[in-house]
Parts: sequence; C-alpha cells; structure tokens
Amino acid sequence: MEKTLYFTKEEYANRISHVKAEMLLRGIDVLLVTDPANMNYLSGFDGWSFYVHQCLLIFIDQDEPVWIGRGQDSNAARLMTYLSDENIYSYTDDHVHSLTKHPMDYVAKIIEEKGYGKKTIATETDSYYYTAKCQERLETGLKNAKFKDGHNIVNWVKIVKSDAEIEYIKKAAKIAEKAMEAAFNAIDVGIRQCDAAAKIYEAQISGMPEYGGDYSAIIPLIPAGVRTSTPHLSWTDEQYKNNETVILELSGCYRRYHCPLARTLILGEAPQKVKDLADVVVEGINTTLDFIKPGVTCEEIERTWAGSIAKSGFIKDSRVGYSFGLNYPPDWGEHTVSLRPGDKTILKPNMTLHFMPGIWLDDCGVEISEPIRVTEKGCEPLTNYPRRLLVK
Repeated sequence: MEKTLYFTKEEYANRISHVKAEMLLRGIDVLLVTDPANMNYLSGFDGWSFYVHQCLLIFIDQDEPVWIGRGQDSNAARLMTYLSDENIYSYTDDHVHSLTKHPMDYVAKIIEEKGYGKKTIATETDSYYYTAKCQERLETGLKNAKFKDGHNIVNWVKIVKSDAEIEYIKKAAKIAEKAMEAAFNAIDVGIRQCDAAAKIYEAQISGMPEYGGDYSAIIPLIPAGVRTSTPHLSWTDEQYKNNETVILELSGCYRRYHCPLARTLILGEAPQKVKDLADVVVEGINTTLDFIKPGVTCEEIERTWAGSIAKSGFIKDSRVGYSFGLNYPPDWGEHTVSLRPGDKTILKPNMTLHFMPGIWLDDCGVEISEPIRVTEKGCEPLTNYPRRLLVK
C-alpha cells in the first residue's frame, strides 16, 4: 500500500528520539500516546477516528512505535504512517461502545505479549481523548505494571518546530488571512450570522490556489453585540445590526498545522470605549512584539504587555498568549507555554506563539492578535493583516 508522508522518516525518527530522552529521564519504559495530535506528530497518523479509542505505544528500546486502533481504521495507519505492517495492530469492532469489552483491554494484552507487563508505563492522563475508564481498564489488565503520569511529554517536545513545520504553518497563515478577509466581506448589516460563518468556512477549506485548506480545530468564534463580552461563542441565525461590534477569531489550517488570528469589526460607528480599548491593545501588541526574542521568558513577555497597558486603566487578568501548531478539535493550542506571570519557559527560535491580548469588559470586548514565530534575533509575525480595529 502506497504511503502518504508529510515529513521525512528522518524527521519522525528525530521526534521519537526526543520523546525517548524524556522517557529515560522519568524512568518510563512505555509511553501510551492517545492525543491525536501527538499520534500524528510521532507517526504521521491522520484520521477522524479519535472518537473511538486509539493509541501509539512508544517503547524505550524499540525503534518503531506501535499503532493500535479500530480494525476499520488500520488501513489509515498503513496509508498515513511510516510504520511497518507488523507494528500496526487493530481490535475487533465488538470493542466499540461495548458494555463488556474495552479497547484498553486489547492494548493491555499487546503490552503484556511484548514483554512489558511488569514495566513502568506512562499515560496521557489529562488528554481530551483519554478517559478514566481507559486508565481503569489498562490498570486492570496490567496488574504487575507500574503507572506514571505521561501528560504533556510529547507536547513539550513539539514546542520547537522544524523548518518543515514552519513552512506548513506559514501556508496556514495565508489561509487565515483569506478567511479573515472573507469574514470582513461577508459580515454586514442585515446579513445572517450563519451565512457569514458559511463564507468563512468556504475560505478556510478551499484554501489557496496552490494548496487547499484543512478543517480547523476550533470553529470560527464570531460573537456579535453584547456576546462580544465573552470570547468563545459562535454564530446565531440573527441578522447583524448597525453599530454592532463583531469579534472574529479564526484560523487557517494546512495538514493539521494551524495559524490562528483575531480581529474586531465594527458595523457603522464604533463606540468611543471600543475605539479606546482597541488603541490600547494595538499599542501593547506593538510594544510587546518589539520585546520578544530568544532568551526571554514567557512571564517577561506578559510583564511587558502589562506595563504597556497599565497607564490606560484597562486590566487583563487572563494570559496573553500560548503555543500553537499541530492539533485536532477541540483546540489549536499545545497546552504548554502560556504568556502569563509564573511561566518561566525560555523562548527559543522556531517556537510559534499566538500573542492574544484580548480584553473583555461587561458589555463588549476587543480581540486583536498576532501569531508569531520566534526567530534567531526577535520574532516574525506570521500573518500580514491590518493590525487595527476594523470598521465597515
């Protein structure tokens, strides 16, 4: 079966070696990877099969991982990964949504058969896709094993991107710009919010003439009116009204690599409070982007932002950014780096961050963001969309 690989085998091997180095430091013999983004990162596996249980097993002393999933998805592993057939295992369909069998029963059986039943096994305990039942059945099937928390081991390896990954993110950035422009063109007084959302989706998925887009890990977040006082609402079937504020938080996606982007749009005359808030946010972004470079810490970035807006009287009590990249629903963030007090992570070249200093008040909000790549001497904005309050 002809394989479709988005990276070289050497790059996958390099990723595996970095994960094994972390496993060695923590005394882990087997890492059970269930986050679909991490499975993709380490093997290339890409499919909408994460609604059933699947995993990648990383054995400290074996070259290749082992993929385990539903039988009908095993050909996806043969198509999309570099793994040899002998390292692709599948459980029968009577394990799916069963009251008596569970996929982790099968996973435990494979681990036992390979001679790791008495070893130290780590699981991604806080992954969206790893349940309490998974842990219970795995421990029941491997009574002689020792279990450790393997949460975010792969995520932290992912935060520094390869040059090939950066190219994918830059392609996603072009799609993000196109989607934002589609939103600007579609949203107007009298237009239904759902119809504008459809135009955004069309732009995201059709992509660019040279390459298509993928589905984003997060839906277009486009609250309007008083709904802009909170960031994570979608659209309704109501019509846009004159003098209404609309928040636009979108993403381009290419081969599962994202580039998020946020702006705020006013239909008609912008309230003075919104204008003032937007000016503060833009000034803070400009000041902070000038500061970002390798060697500074995440909390120093937040401190720079906070210092910039302090004179305005506005306050932001949530983080101002995070690491992003390869992901699946429900999030394009990597759950590692956060730009906030206390995060002493030191920036390195080829980290990608969504600098997202949105501010939400009781009756309105403003989101203007910049996705950036940390360079050798500073940082590079990944998109080229007007960094200002949009007025139509």
